Parts: sequence; structure tokens; C-alpha cells
Amino acid sequence: MPSTSQQNSPEPDTADVENREASDYDSEGDVANDLEISDSPDGFVEGMDLEGFAGPSEPVVKPLTPESLAAFKTAQDRAGVIYISRIPPGMRPAKVRHLMSAYGEIGRVYLQQEDAKKAYLRRKYTSTKKAHFTEGWVEFKDKKVARSVAEMLNAQPIGGKKGTRWRDDVWTMKYLPRFKWNMLTEQVAHEAAMHTSKLRVELQQSKTEQREYLKNVELARVLDKRAEKKKEKGEEFVLKPNTKIRERKEGDDGAPLRKRNKPTSSSSTPDSSKGLGSVLNSIF
Repeated sequence: MPSTSQQNSPEPDTADVENREASDYDSEGDVANDLEISDSPDGFVEGMDLEGFAGPSEPVVKPLTPESLAAFKTAQDRAGVIYISRIPPGMRPAKVRHLMSAYGEIGRVYLQQEDAKKAYLRRKYTSTKKAHFTEGWVEFKDKKVARSVAEMLNAQPIGGKKGTRWRDDVWTMKYLPRFKWNMLTEQVAHEAAMHTSKLRVELQQSKTEQREYLKNVELARVLDKRAEKKKEKGEEFVLKPNTKIRERKEGDDGAPLRKRNKPTSSSSTPDSSKGLGSVLNSIF
């Protein structure tokens, strides 16, 4: 007989079973969706709202309008450049900008570094390891300000507070009329290209000389080996020259003799000459 617990247990409802299966199917679908999201290369699914996700912003390039181009050209025509023939040792471009900005609005500053060989020797035999600059160019927004600054500061001490490093150094500068910054950039690029081409030529020449030297060393080694073999056999090793020089025959007066062309035509034969003479006699 069936037990009491089996008699009292209610039969499972069909609707409850269907709801439970649907919930399990939904949970499996969620897991599948999670797997699809994780497997996607960028972590996003088609149709997802990407507004809330922060990513790297692409650089925005503004189009160049005729108004902005005209304004830039006007600013370039208005700007002026001064040339500083000597930069105090240890002075950096930031310091030059700071000192020059006290007299007017500054545009661009460029300082030329010293020669590489001089820099190497200075770093080797002195305690100063920082880069030194020899000359520089400073661009002012207004050419009138640049002219007045060059006339005012030329051959004048830099000055400053007592104990300042460059207090007693003297400015040596000159205003460059009708000189624009693009001329300087072109000159710097040209000098860099010339330096690069010169280094390339020197490297090529060095490779050629090294190749020729190694070739001569190998040739000397081979000749020495041949001489040793000849010596072991008791023979005398004689080095034959690779090129043969032909001597020209000279006449009594020392001039080189010329080759006479040999007659090749049939008209030069005796029979043909006799026939030609008879024809001429009959005519005259």
C-alpha cells in the first residue's frame, strides 16, 4: 500500500512547470547574451546605446577658412625677428623668452645648439653637462617693437638682481628687416639636409675604403700562401704584373711611327693602273 506521505503530496501543476521552464530558458538566454558580449572584439553588441561609454576621442581638424588664412598672413607680415649673435652659457630658450617678454609680445624662439664636437669636448673636460647655445632668433608680434627692443638692448648688460648668473653678460642683437620666420625654418632644414647628405657621402667613402683594404689584405694573404708553397717546392716565386704596357715604336726624330694603310681595293693593282693610263692617253 502507498504511504501516507505519498497520498498527501499534491500533484504538480502543469502551469507551474511551464513557467519554471520558461524562466530557465530566459536565464540561459541571458548567459548566452553575456557570452556574446564578452566574445565580441570591442565588448559591444549591435543596437547597444554607446552614449554612456567613454572612449578615446578622435582629433577634430578644423577646416582652414579664407578669413583665418588672411588673418595668419596679416600676423606674419606684422611680425618682426631679431637676431641674437651670442647666447650666454647655460641660458635656455625658456629664459630668453622670459627676458624678452618683458618688452613685448613674443611669438616663437629658436636657439642654435653648439657644434657637436665642441659639446663633446666640453662635456669631457668640464663639469657642465647641459647643452649650450651659440645664437638665437626671437620673433615679436609687432615689428616696431622688435626694432625698438634691438636698438635699446644691443650692447647693454642683461642686468637683474644681485647674484644673478647672467647679470654682467651683454646682449648682442640686431633687428632683421624683411626677415620672416619661414626663411629661418627653410635655412635650418637646408642645413640639416646638407649635413645628412655629407654624412652619407662620408659613410659611403669609408665603406669603399674598408672594402678595398680588406680586398688587399686577402690578396696579400693568398700571395704569401703561394710563395710559401713555391718555397717548399724549391721554386722561385715571381709576381707577374696584371697589366702589360706596350711600348710604342719611335722614328729617328723621336716621333711615333704611324701605320700605313694597306691597299685593299682592286684599283691599286698594276693591271688596273695600266688600263687607266691607256684611257687617259686616248682622251688627251
